Amino acid sequence: MTSRTVLSSSDIDRAITRISHEIVESNKGTKDLVILGIPTRGVWLADRIAKSIADHYPEFEVEESLGRLDATMYRDDLSINPTKAVTPTDIPKGGISGKTVVLVDDVLFSGRTVRAALDALNEFGRPSAVRLAVLVDRGHRELPIRADFVGKNLPTSLDERIFVRLNESDEENSVVIEG
Repeated sequence: MTSRTVLSSSDIDRAITRISHEIVESNKGTKDLVILGIPTRGVWLADRIAKSIADHYPEFEVEESLGRLDATMYRDDLSINPTKAVTPTDIPKGGISGKTVVLVDDVLFSGRTVRAALDALNEFGRPSAVRLAVLVDRGHRELPIRADFVGKNLPTSLDERIFVRLNESDEENSVVIEG
């Protein structure tokens, strides 16, 4: 099996910075902006994006705008993968109703995780808009879902696997393709 690094730590940092600026530009500022990470690595990426926004736009308050959304119980594959652990959902105090919500995940593949996240989001209010930010879009969609903000498009074969490694869990920052 071959393995190749497609994003280094500095590549990931640049992608996070670019995505954060694109989010603010798309939203026409930081007003009513909520960033929700999808566990596991999406939560850490959302944290990095929110901190990058705050670094460049001081009016953005990370504590008031950052959360996590666990969509496990909304997945359509629980009968196939019933051991997936449920983690807490944390919606910012101001809620999501009337806000622009940016869902953040590490890899966009079939689109099923994002579909589940959209279903889960309905439990917490009605955002004015929902956007999707991903570090990697690898293609092979099974549902009509696309990311609004993408760190890197990586066309892959179905035989290949993408591994996103982040300091928070893996003690390194990289994106690797194996296959």
